[in-house]
Amino acid sequence: MEKFLVPPKPSINRVQSLRRSRWKRCLGELNGRFEPNYRHEMMDFLSRSYSQVGVFPHLYGANETPCENNMNRFVVRKGISAVDFDNKGIYLVSVTKSGCLTVHDFEALYCRSHDRTGSKEDESMRLLHLPLNLQLDAVKWNLHNQDEVVCASIKHQGLLIFDVASYSSEPTEVLKTRHRPTVDGYSILKGFSDVAFAPNDSRIFASDTRGTINVWDKRGKILPCLEFTSASHDILNSIQLSADNQIIFGAGNKGLLHVWDIRGGRVSTNFQSHKELCYPPLTSVKLATLLEKIGSLKAQTKIISKEIHSIAINPSCPYQLAFHLDDGWSGILDINNFQVTHIHCPPPPWLNDSYVPTDVSYLRKPSWLSTCSIYMTGSPCNSGIHLLDFYPSTSSPSHVDYRENIEEFNGQNKQNNRNRFISLSEEVISCAAHPLYNAIVAGTKESSLLVISQRRESSDGKE
Repeated sequence: MEKFLVPPKPSINRVQSLRRSRWKRCLGELNGRFEPNYRHEMMDFLSRSYSQVGVFPHLYGANETPCENNMNRFVVRKGISAVDFDNKGIYLVSVTKSGCLTVHDFEALYCRSHDRTGSKEDESMRLLHLPLNLQLDAVKWNLHNQDEVVCASIKHQGLLIFDVASYSSEPTEVLKTRHRPTVDGYSILKGFSDVAFAPNDSRIFASDTRGTINVWDKRGKILPCLEFTSASHDILNSIQLSADNQIIFGAGNKGLLHVWDIRGGRVSTNFQSHKELCYPPLTSVKLATLLEKIGSLKAQTKIISKEIHSIAINPSCPYQLAFHLDDGWSGILDINNFQVTHIHCPPPPWLNDSYVPTDVSYLRKPSWLSTCSIYMTGSPCNSGIHLLDFYPSTSSPSHVDYRENIEEFNGQNKQNNRNRFISLSEEVISCAAHPLYNAIVAGTKESSLLVISQRRESSDGKE
């Protein structure tokens, strides 16, 4: 029978199979993890979903019994200078320039964020309110004891440790600094500007106004056991430990970035004098010099040295060190090769018609979102916050080698990720992100706490 079958003629035209895009969601379900590029694309949806959902003013007890700093609320020393979450994101601590230390239950704060408090102050929202007659510039939770917060002030030569569980207005411990005699025989008074902790370590690091990082061991005395000094002797506005806790970075008001190896302090110190406990930096670089190496940036603007307000390691990428400058510029320094890989340069403040220059200088303290490479910083001239995509790839819109690319996807234009600006009701000085939910809490010049998150909607579409 088969001999009577006529074989088919070979086809000249090949049948082309339809190429379909891979279902990215299915890949995540199959592989058990999301690919980095997919997570980067989802960052754009995350940044677009943020908006201000609550405002909580701090009028220093003006509506009820005024606190001791009530008389200072109209002077220039006001504004929330720093905010910080504890390890689990249960409690939020904040300090003001006027000297108020407050602790909030974040869940209670977030659940009440839909209430429009306006100018009223609900003091029941605070778990702890300590009015201190001292300017406060930094605050951090103690990583080794979550009942303790450590406060720093450039006006005070001691590092203040408070036990928030005791509700006492007196610090449980004050860590002192060493006095340096001058030529005239007078000692140099040094305040503190920033604090850092190393995980699985009993040491506390704090930068002072004389360009030194002081190191205390909580098991030892109240005086520093080590000092990391810089030749510039300028105030160190911000310090940051590397992810492996072997390197510490310090940024000063002269635009210099210093790098110390803290392993130099782990040798035996039983028979060393105090001079031998002072360690110079491994290297010091001027950030403006690194920015001049970006040809496209140098061709568009004149680069001058600016004060560095803050530095922070990306929790999602340990070799990315973010920096924020006095003029509002933000960027990324790759600590592996000391090159600036990302830069965001907003327009200068004087281009904004509503901008009113003042003699008051605020030290802005940006922060990272905990689970993605988004850097958030307050605007120096607008009431709002920038969400900057600093993803470690050329696909980031802030990368120095970024090329804008619009692809065709299912008949629609697909735009790459963008940096976002969220308009807020007040100007932001400091901010922090919840370690689990990525909700943002920002401290403002008017001493208010702003909650920034996704809006809640009911089943009928109402807020």
